[in-house]
Amino acid sequence: MSIVTLTKENFDKTVSEHNMVVIDFWAEWCGPCKAFAPIFESTAKQHDDVVFAKVNTEEQPELAQDFNIRSIPTIMILRENIAVFSQSGSLPATAFNDLITQAKNLNMDDVRKNIETTTGE
Repeated sequence: MSIVTLTKENFDKTVSEHNMVVIDFWAEWCGPCKAFAPIFESTAKQHDDVVFAKVNTEEQPELAQDFNIRSIPTIMILRENIAVFSQSGSLPATAFNDLITQAKNLNMDDVRKNIETTTGE
């Protein structure tokens, strides 16, 4: 699957229609973002069961603001519409690949129970 460009127009549809979405918040002027891009792209090719997406924070400031992005690159993983990981800074390829595998293996029932316990909902 190719890498999807997320915008405020397609974000909700993309996230709701896929079990897992890995998002790279980036900007054209960002050196670390450019350095991480090949890692993001090669990892995406290894996980065709996951949607990999990019949000250009300069072109989509509302999305960046909605997710409280303060520095880039920021990697975020959504499973079943729940943010299960968010971290600024790039990752080495092996660590990024391992992170994707861990996110795939999460028990989402446990994640939801933990959210309910934490938020009291």
